Amino acid sequence: MAAYVAVTAAYWAFMLSDGALRMLVLLHFHSLGFSPVKLAFLFVFYEIAGIVTNLSAGWLAARFGLTSTLYIGLFIQICALIALAQLNPEWAMVFSVIFVMLVQGASGVAKDLAKMSSKSAVKLLAPAEGDGLFRWVAMLTGSKNAVKGLGFLLGAAMLALWGYYAAIWGMAGVLALILIAIIWKMPAGLPAGRKDAKFSEVFSKNRNINWLSFARVFLFGARDVWFVVGIPVYFHSVLSDGTHEGARAAFFLVGSFMAIWVILYGGVQASAPKLLRASTRTSSDLTNLAQRWVLMLALVPATLALTVWLVDMPAAWLTTLLVVGLLIFGALFAVNSSLHSYLILAFTTGDRVTMDVGFYYMANAAGRLLGTVLSGVSYQIGGLPACLGTAAVLLLVSSLGAGRLK
Repeated sequence: MAAYVAVTAAYWAFMLSDGALRMLVLLHFHSLGFSPVKLAFLFVFYEIAGIVTNLSAGWLAARFGLTSTLYIGLFIQICALIALAQLNPEWAMVFSVIFVMLVQGASGVAKDLAKMSSKSAVKLLAPAEGDGLFRWVAMLTGSKNAVKGLGFLLGAAMLALWGYYAAIWGMAGVLALILIAIIWKMPAGLPAGRKDAKFSEVFSKNRNINWLSFARVFLFGARDVWFVVGIPVYFHSVLSDGTHEGARAAFFLVGSFMAIWVILYGGVQASAPKLLRASTRTSSDLTNLAQRWVLMLALVPATLALTVWLVDMPAAWLTTLLVVGLLIFGALFAVNSSLHSYLILAFTTGDRVTMDVGFYYMANAAGRLLGTVLSGVSYQIGGLPACLGTAAVLLLVSSLGAGRLK
């Protein structure tokens, strides 16, 4: 339990900074006049790095131990924050974009090292009886996303109140103190690694893990296709009156919505075992629910896309409908995501957990990359209806993978 608490605390600290940094970068560069496609590309290396990192992180953790990859992830995030504080407004736009993309890539490496370490630790530390594994992974994942939601709000608030540079330096300092505390107080209980771990072991031969990873790609692509660029830019454009004060107010409103969405998402994730009555179901029963829940989720963006396309102009009632609809999407998405997070740990074994979790989160990062690119491109081409319509299509593809699980 002490090791689980320490791992969770480290993960919370990281995700708070990750959420705040996402909003800082997105809203700061949007205020500088970056187009939706350029905004999307700021995060491309972040997602590409996640694909590469998760493949290697599983092997690194198996070879050198879970605490090593957790500490390295936190350290790289601190370095990424310090690097972003060096951004100079006098630099040429092309150079600024490339610089931020590379630093965001480093942040992506950091995030996936921390995530893989934390999720793998749950498999090794959770009680084996009953729905203990589902409850522990749901609690870690749900609380992490609630903290990340607070990070979105924190990032928007710090940008509006203190400015970009003060916010970045403040986060770097706090995260450095937390890393020192975690290293000092981390109890025993996590494996130290094994010298014979081979990189080739990362690629799973388990049919269920491969199909679950396929479904995960398109599930997270469907979220990020509207979440990364589409909704923040759309809401900022309809909420701001064009003045400096109006832009500041819009920052707070956009950040508040993103925070509320992720906090709700995290809360439902933590409650997923109860919502699905996991204590009374077998692992096979829970596996069979995966396709049903993703199909229910697909109805939400399809309905919203059609509504926005038919109205074709901003209106207060439409904004309200979007907020309510996307909160419903968040609740359904949370159940899907929590179910996936349980299934990957249920399908794997203790000796392969870091490898299989790394492979699975490689697919997760590939989905975020797909969604990030499509978010900028679809918004540029067809606005918010295109983002939401694309999300519905991606969810239908995800359901095909979920339907192959046994």
